[in-house]
Amino acid sequence: MDQESTTPTTPTRALGAGRRRLRRLLLGLVVVLLGGVLALTLALRTPSPVGHWRSAADHDAFLQTYRAAFADLPEPAETLDVRTDYGVVRMYRFEGSGDEPLPLVLLPGTASASPVWADNLPSLLRIGDVWTLDLLGEPGMSVQSRPITDHADQARWLDQALAGLPEPEVHLVGLSIGGWTAANLALREPTHLASLTLVDPVQVFGDIPLETVLRSLPSSVSWTPKAWRDSFNSYTAGGAPVEDVPVADMIESGMAGYALKLPQPSRIDPTTLAGSDLPVLVLLAGRSVMHDAATAIPAAERALPGRVRVYPDATHALNGEYPDELAADVAAFLAQQR
Repeated sequence: MDQESTTPTTPTRALGAGRRRLRRLLLGLVVVLLGGVLALTLALRTPSPVGHWRSAADHDAFLQTYRAAFADLPEPAETLDVRTDYGVVRMYRFEGSGDEPLPLVLLPGTASASPVWADNLPSLLRIGDVWTLDLLGEPGMSVQSRPITDHADQARWLDQALAGLPEPEVHLVGLSIGGWTAANLALREPTHLASLTLVDPVQVFGDIPLETVLRSLPSSVSWTPKAWRDSFNSYTAGGAPVEDVPVADMIESGMAGYALKLPQPSRIDPTTLAGSDLPVLVLLAGRSVMHDAATAIPAAERALPGRVRVYPDATHALNGEYPDELAADVAAFLAQQR
């Protein structure tokens, strides 16, 4: 009998070669993906336990934009650096013309620092003296020197900063993440607070929508194009142009060059604010992308009935869009506390 041939037929050889090529291709893709993940990990890795500038050049670029944006503010009557257990907090006092005996202290949003209040100071100063501060662990003139690991630390550094002011109590006003920071302080260390005003705060009356979270991810990576960060900042302001706007330039520069090392803010139960003895005013934007207005506004009104003012057409940039109306609401609120 003839010996059976063991040589594969041509179609079989072709199939085997195709499978080998596919395996090599898949292996190559895995190597590329692993390399990309490794490169991304190394690019994002920041071993420092505190917020810091990624380079001297990044810091210099931010200082240039900060000074340009700060030029739109009135001349401060006093500049104060308050040492806390977590670093040095930069504060500015602006002398007001009103008769409110206690000053307002303004907390900015993420990466925006004191210059974000440029449009608000003229009308707020008619109420009384105003202090602004740059959040510790965020881009600005404050310098973090010790890790801020939890929400208790967040309250502790701010309480220590307020203790460094000459006045025993203040009216605290917080915008965006500054609103969350103010609410967190009110629930933990309210010693120096006479009242609390929250301006479209994040993580208080509703979660940040998934779309906003997804849009923020590319803009939070330092090596992505500037246009991506500008696009996100414009998105939060309802599509308003941000190119060549001093405050927007400062925010973009801080996002690009500063490495944050802060705990993520968890949701605050608004009913706990209602349970405190502290007077609270809430100003919410009807078109904010930092919460779902359809659920956040009713949640605020249920928790704090009669203390919520809604600006239906405002975006998350409410403070810049309605500065005079905001000041009028704050003035009326403070007049009720006398």
